[in-house]
Amino acid sequence: MTSVLIAGGGVGGLTAALALHKAGFEVAVYEAHPVADADIGAFLTLARNGMLALAQLDAARPVAEAGFPLTTLRLTDATGAEIAVRPMGDHGDPLTRYRCLLRAELCAVLREEALRRGIRIRHGKRLVAAAEDATGVTARFGDGGTARRDLLIGADGLNSTLRTLIDPVAAPPRYAGQRVFYGYTAEGPRPERPGTFEMVRGSATAFGYAVSPTGSTFWFARVADDELSTEEIAAGTAARWKAGLLPLLRRDATPAADIVAATGDRLMATNAHDLPAVPRWHTSRMLIIGDAAHAASPATGQGASMAMEDAVVLAKALRDTDTIEAALEAYERLRRPRTNANIAASARMTSARPSPTGSVGGGAASRPPDDDDLPRLLAWISRLPT
Repeated sequence: MTSVLIAGGGVGGLTAALALHKAGFEVAVYEAHPVADADIGAFLTLARNGMLALAQLDAARPVAEAGFPLTTLRLTDATGAEIAVRPMGDHGDPLTRYRCLLRAELCAVLREEALRRGIRIRHGKRLVAAAEDATGVTARFGDGGTARRDLLIGADGLNSTLRTLIDPVAAPPRYAGQRVFYGYTAEGPRPERPGTFEMVRGSATAFGYAVSPTGSTFWFARVADDELSTEEIAAGTAARWKAGLLPLLRRDATPAADIVAATGDRLMATNAHDLPAVPRWHTSRMLIIGDAAHAASPATGQGASMAMEDAVVLAKALRDTDTIEAALEAYERLRRPRTNANIAASARMTSARPSPTGSVGGGAASRPPDDDDLPRLLAWISRLPT
């Protein structure tokens, strides 16, 4: 039986573990953080493609139950005028509808599923080096420990260690030109249409929000500005972030300023980054997936869903090919065009400036790149195309 070590216990790593386990491989997850992340963190939206990938792994139902459904997108401009209303996802199947939830909640559900299926997860194991030979690959961790497997998967995120080991000259992540703020409040507006994601094309921000069935408003704002330093993010407070956001939002006749003003301490700031080009995704026995390989800025809201697609396609590639190297080549051939399209689409939307008639998107407002073959590619019962 092929043995696989996954470096990274976030969304991509845990979903890959579920997929590889279902395909019959021996899987272990090694996560850098010493304990499961309990921070509120950012929220995310899982699009139809992400939920479809989870459905192949019998994991869509617990994720659906952890989040709340989004069925409609409503776009308004800076004056509050409605631009468009459109459905989101497939309403016919509740397990493939868009879902909104905290990233930490999603990881908790995936982690519980992995443990329930007997997948080993080790914490406090930060990957620092790896060496491969003809019979396997040995990973070395920051605590001095090592582990040897047939295949090493790097699901270790934007600042991936494994990416630098596979391709030492690969360009580092690029600042995409926007600061991104996430917040939560129980004092937000009551939705006129339950299950609606409200996207506001403001005069100075792209703002989106959704209200959960329990009355909590999840919101984000994307603002074109200089990159925040690590020190600024660490020293930032909710009051400081609101002081910068509110003057921008109050220019517009929308609920955005009132939502942010009603937010207490549950507010965080980060920078939008992407990876416009990673020439090498794999060697003979090492591979990077998810944000480690193809991070996009958050404008399309597809990061988690793309990582889930990765997981299913990778597991099928290893299942349906004769060698690990052939599987990794097939995986890259199938995934690069779609992930490149998502990076490019998100970069275009991030670089656009908000305007009443502009094309600024964000979060759940955006559809993934069109791919009519995706359902067949993800379908567990089908073999990968040759």
